[in-house]
Parts: sequence; structure tokens; C-alpha cells
Amino acid sequence: MSDNFSHFISGRYKLFLYPAILFFVLMLARGTSFAVQVSPKIAAGAFHSLAVKPDGSVWSWGKNEYGQLGDGTIKDKHSPVQVKHLGSIVAIDGGAWHSLALKSDGTVWAWGGNWAGQLGAGSYKSSNIPVQINELNGIIAISCGGQHNLALKSDGTVWSWGINDKGQLGIGTTVNQNTPVRIPDLDNIIDISAGGYHSLAFKADGSLWAWGSNNMEQLGDGSATNRHSPVPVSTLRNITVVNGGGDYSLALKADGTLWAWGLNGLGQLGDGTTTNRNTPVKVSDVKDIIEIAAKGNHSLALTIEGKLWEFGVIGAIPVENEVVLPTHRPVLVSEMNNVTEIACGEFHNIVLKNDGSVWGWGRNDFGQLGDGTVAGKTKPVQAFDLY
Repeated sequence: MSDNFSHFISGRYKLFLYPAILFFVLMLARGTSFAVQVSPKIAAGAFHSLAVKPDGSVWSWGKNEYGQLGDGTIKDKHSPVQVKHLGSIVAIDGGAWHSLALKSDGTVWAWGGNWAGQLGAGSYKSSNIPVQINELNGIIAISCGGQHNLALKSDGTVWSWGINDKGQLGIGTTVNQNTPVRIPDLDNIIDISAGGYHSLAFKADGSLWAWGSNNMEQLGDGSATNRHSPVPVSTLRNITVVNGGGDYSLALKADGTLWAWGLNGLGQLGDGTTTNRNTPVKVSDVKDIIEIAAKGNHSLALTIEGKLWEFGVIGAIPVENEVVLPTHRPVLVSEMNNVTEIACGEFHNIVLKNDGSVWGWGRNDFGQLGDGTVAGKTKPVQAFDLY
């Protein structure tokens, strides 16, 4: 990979070249709103899924108990439905019971469960339609954790809101926040990721920082102590992408190697063992990785050729009368080629192929695979087409 090749991912929002990033940032800095024909994107919450069509509209399916589908109801949907009142969307992400979207004008919109303030609108009232987070502007990246969120501004600062019982907001306290607050002393950030109860970010110098829950050593700082403010993960440099799983973390280096740390009882780290790690270890058998996804206890890794690897366990319960067992090393998903986007839910996976088709597998209790059924699948099935 060439030196100017950048992998910038928020939710599932990818920008590949520095000039494109600079153009987007400059337009936001000037307060410019521009309608763009965006590349399709996907994301997954715990039990629901999201997609952005080329026209900037957002579609959702799966569990909707708290309005996380944004269609104005609280009824589960087994096939995609359009999120109300949203357009010009360039990034999406899903939390445990809520969703976020980033518009091309740098504003952020949220919907779903809000008992911890995760919608960021200054209240604790849930919403089944998108609401704007008025305190945020100039945003270029978003990420949902279980019940907390991160947003990256064009000036390199990071803002957080939602539940904070483990210090996952990084503001030095454990007090929940129902509006975004700036994380002190965290500057020059390039990418962000919110895990289940912890958070990750890396700087322009390639250094990695982590904060929040550390009971499973998911911060990678060599300890098992929760951190209420960001601490460096000193053993890793030259980071290009980070991703937080349930109680573990992943980081992609510029050389295409993948590193992992934290909980590993079900092979979440892909190093061939079930030993927890308090510092990063190299994921076995994979190379030339350009995108990663993690949630719950499983992960996906996408290669530059469009091939897909998975490791961990997608759900230790029967799916189609088969028991899905953990994989302690990455296993090639042979049915999936020409993949361009990947996303993990709590017990399901969603991928986008270069022809615009969306595929899913895993648990499907709430219709989160989007194939019109509630039957779990051990092999990928097509949900719908984004084109």
C-alpha cells in the first residue's frame, strides 16, 4: 500500500485519499452544505441494521422496541424500511438500542432509546424519529458504543455523550451526559471507535489512545483498571483504523496487519488461543486488511481483494438447527467475494458487495438480517439491493 493511502472509517464511512478528506473538512469549516452522491454504506446495532443508499436516504430493519429504526413506530421490521425525515447522509452507526447519522453539512442526528442520554438532545426521552443534536457541527466522523457515542470534529477534537458508568466518555468522571461534551486534552485525532463500554481513538502521529471499562483488559494499557480519561496504548504505532468490540479491541496498522487485545474466552482476538490479553497481539493468518468490524464476541476483517475473514463466535446458540462454534483463528467466508463494506451486530453480520447487494448471516430473531424472515442463517443470505 502506498504512503498516501488512508483508511478512514467511522461507522462504515470510508474515505480513501487524503485530498478527499481535506476537501470535506474544508467545506465543513466554511459552513458549506453540499448534496453529494454518496457511496452506499451499512452499519449494525446490537439487534438492528442500517444502510445508506446513493441518494443519501437511510434504511433500517430488525429490532425496533425503542424506535431505533427511526420509521416512526416501535414495531420490529423484517425487511428494510426508510428512516423518516433524513437525507444527504454520509455516515451511519448503530448502538445497542439507538442509531446515529451524519449529514453532509456536518450535523448529527439520533434516534432510539435515550434513558442514558445517548441521543444527545438534552433529555432522556426516547424518539422513534431522528432528532438533531444541536450542539454538534463540523463533524466528520461518528461512532456508537452500547449506550454512548463519540463524534470527531474537523478540528481534530472528540466529543462524547451518553452513559458514563465506566468512564467511557473520557471526561474524567463517571457522570452520564445527555448533551455532547468535549474530551479534554485529546487533540489531532484521525479516527474514533466506541466499544461496548470503552472507547478508542488514534492521533495523526499514529498513536493509539483508550479509555473506559478495562475489566477484560480491553484498553490494552497493560492493566485491568478502568480509565476515566484517555491513556496511551504504548505498544502500537502507525495505526490506520480502530474498532471496539464488546469487551475487546482491534487495530489495523498501515502495513495491513491486524492486532487485538482484551477478552478472548471465545476466540475474539483471533490469535489461536482463548487467553485474555492486556496488550495487543497480532491476529493470526490474515494480511492486507483494509477494514475491520467488531461487536459482541465476533469480528470481521476485509482484505484489499474484497475477501472476508471472521473470527470469534457469532452466537453460541442453534442457528438453523446448527450450533455455531467459536473460531479461535480467522476463517475465510468463502461465500463472500467483492465485499466493500462490513458491519457486526451483537449476533449477526451485514456486508455490502460491490454490486450494491446487502447480505447477512447469524441470528435473526428480530429480522436483523433483512431477508423478510426471523430464521437465523449460518450462511450469508441477500437482504436487498442499495442500487
